[in-house]
Amino acid sequence: MLYPAVVLRSILKTLSAEVVLKRRLPREFGRASLFVSPNSALGYWRRDIGKVDPFLFSMVRELVRPKMTVWDIGANVGLFSFAAASVGAEVVAVEADTWLANLIHRSVLLNKLPVTVLPAAVSDRPGISQLHLSHEGKSSNSLCGTGPVQTVITVTLDSLLDHFSPPQVLKIDVEGMEYAVLSGARRVLQFRPLIFCEVTDHHDSIGQLLSAANYEFYAARATDRQPLRRPSRDTLAIPRQF
Repeated sequence: MLYPAVVLRSILKTLSAEVVLKRRLPREFGRASLFVSPNSALGYWRRDIGKVDPFLFSMVRELVRPKMTVWDIGANVGLFSFAAASVGAEVVAVEADTWLANLIHRSVLLNKLPVTVLPAAVSDRPGISQLHLSHEGKSSNSLCGTGPVQTVITVTLDSLLDHFSPPQVLKIDVEGMEYAVLSGARRVLQFRPLIFCEVTDHHDSIGQLLSAANYEFYAARATDRQPLRRPSRDTLAIPRQF
């Protein structure tokens, strides 16, 4: 027997395919307009997107300052990107799914915020790869997932330094590819950005990589942050003081 909530969620997922809605950022981020899709997260059916991912907005509030350069790796619909740009940061939004990347570009044309969109996947080496399009929604797309595939160009974070200013804030949300992304960022880490990263796999290897680069890491959601032995799911990595 299916519960009503399960049935409702299934119906909403079916209705969400390719749907595009216009929403506004919360007032503290200037109420800029942007396009979103419930095909990415069902919460975007809500008119108040400040309630869709309040934690994401709290990290923008904590980490981003005017005139910073922010790299948003795995930008999805650009929520973090546009919130950061609204407070005066220059943002590079990297998104592998071409449909989502185009949606972010449409938002840039709409709101004129300083966001540069790069339709590419990020890994530990440049090349061509396959992005798996998740049946759970576009926010779960991954290079290491399952499902239908989309052929994508793959870049490293270090290669982006040839085209963009180094970041002071680096946000990473790449559904299991975090270690590969950071493995291709040795030069980027020398610029000592603050790193906000969702870690879903290879926790110990990521911890060793960041420790070797002289970072400490903390649970980003904790109210009383203490250094961790290994990254948590939502990790805030901060350069150690020399």
